Amino acid sequence: MKFYNSLTRRKEVFTPRFDNKVSMYTCGPTVYHFAHIGNLRSYIMEDVLEKALRYEGYDVTRVMNITDVGHLASDADEGEDKMLKGARREHKTVMEIAQFYTDAFFADCAKLNIKTPDVVEPATNCIDDYIDMVTVLLDKGFAYQAGGNIYFDTTQLKRYYVFNDFQEDDLAVGVREDVDEDTNKRSKADFVLWFTKSKFEDQALKWDSPWGVGYPGWHIECSCISKKHLGEYLDLHCGGIDNMFPHHTNEIAQSESYLGHEWCKYWFHVHHLNTSDGKMSKSKGEFLTVSLLEQKGYDPLVYRLFCLQSHYRKSLVFTWENLDNAVTAYNKLLTRIAALNPDTGAEPNKEAAKPYQEKFQRSLDNDLNTANALSNIYDVLKGKNLDDATKLFLLGDYDTVLSLNLLEGAAKMRQAAKTASASAAADYVITAPADAAPELAEKVHDLLAQRGEARKNKNWAESDRIRDELKAQGIELKDFKGGVSWTKA
Repeated sequence: MKFYNSLTRRKEVFTPRFDNKVSMYTCGPTVYHFAHIGNLRSYIMEDVLEKALRYEGYDVTRVMNITDVGHLASDADEGEDKMLKGARREHKTVMEIAQFYTDAFFADCAKLNIKTPDVVEPATNCIDDYIDMVTVLLDKGFAYQAGGNIYFDTTQLKRYYVFNDFQEDDLAVGVREDVDEDTNKRSKADFVLWFTKSKFEDQALKWDSPWGVGYPGWHIECSCISKKHLGEYLDLHCGGIDNMFPHHTNEIAQSESYLGHEWCKYWFHVHHLNTSDGKMSKSKGEFLTVSLLEQKGYDPLVYRLFCLQSHYRKSLVFTWENLDNAVTAYNKLLTRIAALNPDTGAEPNKEAAKPYQEKFQRSLDNDLNTANALSNIYDVLKGKNLDDATKLFLLGDYDTVLSLNLLEGAAKMRQAAKTASASAAADYVITAPADAAPELAEKVHDLLAQRGEARKNKNWAESDRIRDELKAQGIELKDFKGGVSWTKA
C-alpha cells in the first residue's frame, strides 16, 4: 500500500517495522459534547484505512485514546478545560459528562459502521504514565519547571516544526487568536506537560505529583497511551489535519526526546469537512450530528458514502443538496444489487473474481482512493463474465472495507419488493407462458410485480428500466388493462 505521509510530504510505500504486524494509533474524541459529522469524517477514513490494511493481510492493532481531561479550549495551552466547560454547561460532574459523550460517540460510530479500535483508553487511566514521562524529560534536560507548571523546552530540539515550516515569530501574541502570552515559557513554542493549581484553582480533576497537585497537558496523553499499548515504536498515527499542529508536533517532540529514537514513521491526516460558511465547528452553536441527520430522515450510511466519494486529502463541502445526491446514488446502487439473484445455488467463481479483487486492491493501494474503489463496484455489476453468485461474493468482499451494508441493504430491498408484489397481486395480473420453467417464472414474476408497482406510482423510468432488463434476457412484454403478459423470445 502506498499513501501520503504527512511527515515527509510525499506518497510512500507503507512498510511496517515488524513483519506484517501494524501498530496503529488514532487520536480519539474529547468527550465534552457530541461529535459533529466533520469529526466523524476523520474516523470514517481512518476506519477505511484500518480495514484496507486488514484486507491486504496485515495484522493490525489499533489504539485510541479518550480525552477526558487536560484538553484546553484553544488546542494549545490557553483557555478553559473543555471537559470542565461541558460539565458546567450541563450541570453534571466531569466524569458524568465523559461517560455520556463517550457512549454517544461510539453509538454514532456504530451507525456509521466504524469499527471500535482494539484498545480504547481514557486519559484519566494513565496518570502514573504521564508522571513517569515528565520525570524522564526533566532528568534529560528536555523540560523545566516554571510558575508551578512543567514545560517542554523546544529549544533543545534540532527541529521542532516537523510538519510545517513555522517561524517562531508566527506564534507572536496577537498574530494567532489561539495564542496568549504565558510568561512562564522560555520560548513561545514551549508547551505544558503538567499543570498545577496555578493554572485553575477549581479544576475538577487533579492528582498528586512530584510538582504539586495538578493534571496532565493534553499532548502527553497520546504519547503515553501509545507507548503503553503499542511499545516504543509506532507504525502509523492518524488524525484530522487540525491535529497536525500543535498536537502531533508536540507528541513527536516529547516521545522522541523520552525514547531517544524515532517514534512513528507514517502519519495519516484527513482534511476538513466544511460547510458553505467555512470549517465545521462546535463553537458556532448548533452543529451537524449523526442524530440530526437521522431526524431529517437520512440513513447514516449515506453520509459514509458521501465521504467515500471524495479523497481524504481534499476538503469536502457539506450541503443538504450534496447529501441528497448521495441518497440517490446509494438507492440506485442497492437497487442494482437487489436485482441479482442470491438463490441460484451456484458457488462463486473465485478465479473469475480474482482480477476484480486485484483492481479493488490497486484502488486502495493508490493513497486510499475510495472514489475509485466505489467505481469498482459498478465494474462488478457490469461484468459480463460474472454470474450473480460471483458478483454477490465480490460485493461482499469489497464491503469488508467500504462497510456500506451493500448486501444487507439489497436484501431488505428485495424483501420490500416481494411484499409490494403480494399487495399488488390482487389488482395486477401477470400472465406467464404455460411452458415457462418454474425458476424463470418466479424471477420474471417478481420483476413484473415491481414494474406494476412502479407504473402504479407513475415511476416510468423504473418501469422502463425493468422492461429493458427483461428484454436483455429475451423476455418480451405485452401490457393490457390491469396487467401484463410475457413470453420468451
